[in-house]
Amino acid sequence: MVKQQAEMKKGVVKKVKMTPSEAIVETLVAEGVKEVYGIVGSAFMDMLDLFPTAGIRFLPVRHEQSAAHMADAYTRVSGVAGVVIGQNGPGITNMVTSVAAANQAHTPMVVISPSAGTPTIGWDGFQEADQVSIFSAITKETVRVTHKSRVADCLRTAFRIAYAERGPVLYDIPRDLFYGELEDQILQPHQYRADSRGSGDPALTKQAVELLKHAKNPVIISGRGAVDADGVDTVVKIAEHLTIPVAVSYMHNDAFPADHPLAVGPIGYMGAKSAMNTLKNADVVLAIGTRLSVFGTLPCYDIDYFPKAAKIIQVDINPRNIARTHPVEVGIIGDAKATSDEIYRLLKEAVPSPDKKQYRLEEVSKEKTAWEKELVDLAMEDGSPINPRRALLELTKVLPDNTIISTDIGNVSSTANAYLRFNQTRRHIAALTFGNTGFAYPAALGAQLAEPDSPVVAIIGDGAWGMSLHEVSTAVEQDIPVIACVFNNKSWAAEKKNQVDYYDNRFIGSNIQAPEFAEVAKSMGALGYTIEKPEDIGPVVKEVLEKRKPAVLNIYVDGTQLAPPFRRDALQLPTRLLDKYKHLDYETWGSDKN
Repeated sequence: MVKQQAEMKKGVVKKVKMTPSEAIVETLVAEGVKEVYGIVGSAFMDMLDLFPTAGIRFLPVRHEQSAAHMADAYTRVSGVAGVVIGQNGPGITNMVTSVAAANQAHTPMVVISPSAGTPTIGWDGFQEADQVSIFSAITKETVRVTHKSRVADCLRTAFRIAYAERGPVLYDIPRDLFYGELEDQILQPHQYRADSRGSGDPALTKQAVELLKHAKNPVIISGRGAVDADGVDTVVKIAEHLTIPVAVSYMHNDAFPADHPLAVGPIGYMGAKSAMNTLKNADVVLAIGTRLSVFGTLPCYDIDYFPKAAKIIQVDINPRNIARTHPVEVGIIGDAKATSDEIYRLLKEAVPSPDKKQYRLEEVSKEKTAWEKELVDLAMEDGSPINPRRALLELTKVLPDNTIISTDIGNVSSTANAYLRFNQTRRHIAALTFGNTGFAYPAALGAQLAEPDSPVVAIIGDGAWGMSLHEVSTAVEQDIPVIACVFNNKSWAAEKKNQVDYYDNRFIGSNIQAPEFAEVAKSMGALGYTIEKPEDIGPVVKEVLEKRKPAVLNIYVDGTQLAPPFRRDALQLPTRLLDKYKHLDYETWGSDKN
C-alpha cells in the first residue's frame, strides 16, 4: 500500500491485491476518517481488526443511537463526514432515529451497514433485517455492495453522495464480503468527487445585487450552509457594505457573530424578538445557506414576523430547497461562500461608496437592548428552586467564547435558543427539526472529539437525560471531558406545557421521577454536582472547566416556569362528544376561567 501511495503521487495508479476489509479501511483513510462510532460486532470484526494499524480510532458507545448523534456533531464541527457501524440487524436498526435526525439536519455521514451473508439472505436468519428498505426513506441514498470487487467503489459512491447531497448514506455490505481477495486501486477524494458547486448562475447573482442595491429595508438570514461553507466572514462583509441587519436561522446561532453591531439574533421558536421585529419590516430578504424551514419561520411570541410581501433571494446548495417553503424572487443554486463572495464582489462594483445608514444601526441597537432587558428581567424572576431562565443566564455568563454548546429538545433546551450567543462558527450543535430527545449529550461527545481543546457543554432536560445518561460511561472510558447540564424539573416539560394550556392541568405521563443524577454520574466515574441555588452555577462550571473531566451538573429548576408550546399551530382545545367524556370538554371547564 505504501508503494501504491507513492506511485499515486507520481500520477501512476495501479491495481494491487488486497482483501475487501483492507480496501474499505484504506478508502476511509483516504477520506480523512479518524474515528468510527458504534458497538463491536462479529459482522465487521475482520475490518475492525485493521483500525488501530490504519490510525482509525473505534469509539465504542453504549447504544448505537448515540453513535450517529456523535458522528452528526463531529461532522458539523470538523467538516469531515462521520462514519458509524454496527452489527447487522439490531445494531443497525438501533441507529434509525439518529440517522433520520442527521438526514433532516443535512449532515454528511456514512453508515457502514453489515447485512446477512449472501448464502443466507432471505432466510430470516439470526439478526437478519432488510436494512436497505428500513433506511431508504431516511438517507440520501442506499448503496449496496453486490460483489467483493466493488467494496471500495461502492464506498466511494457513498461518500460522494453524502457530501454532494448533504446527508447520510447507507453502505450495505453482506457480512461475508469483508473476506476474500481482490485487485483494486485506492483513489483520493478529488479523483471521484467534487466538493464545490460554484457561485450559481451569474445572471441571477446580478439580479440579486440589483434587489439589494435598491432595497429600503433589507435583512439577511444566515444559516447552516454559510457555516458549513466557511462563508460567514463574507456574509459579514455584505452586511457591513450596505448596513444590513442580520438574523440567524432557527437553532444556528453561530451563523453570524452575536457581538456584531448588525446582528439581531435568531428567528424561530424561542428566538429573539429583536430578530423578529427587524425581519417583519423587510422588503428584501437575502437568505444564505438556509432552507427557510416551515417550523423555523413559524410565528413566535405572538409575532407573525416572516414578511409576506418581501422579495426573497435564496441561496442554497440543494436545488430541492429553493422556494420549497416560501416563494422567492431570485433562487440561486450555489455554494454559500462562493455565492456570497460573488454577491459581495458585484455589490462593491454596483455601490462602490455606500452611505453608512446610521439609522439602521441605531434601530438594531434599540431592538437588541430592549430584548436583552426583557431576557434578563424574565430570568431574574424568582423560581423554586431556580428559574430555568436564570440558570441559563448564569451558565452563559461563565462559558468561554470558544465553547461548543449542544442542545436537546424540550422546554428548557428550547428556551436556551434565546440566551445562546456565539461569536465563532461551528459552536451551536442543536437537535434541529427532527426533534428527537436524547441528542445533546452524545452530540457533545462527538463535538469534543472533533475539537479536543475547546470546552463542550450539553444542555439537556431530565427527560432527555434518561435517554442518554448511559453514555457517561463512554465519556469516562474514552476520557471525553464534556459537561452535561441537566435541567431537572421532574417532567417532560414541553408536553406538560401543552397539558397546562390545553388540558386544564391534567398531567398524564408528563411527571417523571429519577435518581439523583449527580450520584449516578459519580458511580460511573464522572464528576457529579447537585445545584439548587442560581449563584452556585457559575462557580461550579468554572471548577469543572478547570478539571477537564466528564461531569454532570444536576440543576434543579422550577417546573412551573415553562416556555409556550412548540406547536400552537398544531394544537386545539379539546372537544368531547360522548357524555362519558363531557367533563373534559373545553366548553365545560374553560367557562370557569372566562
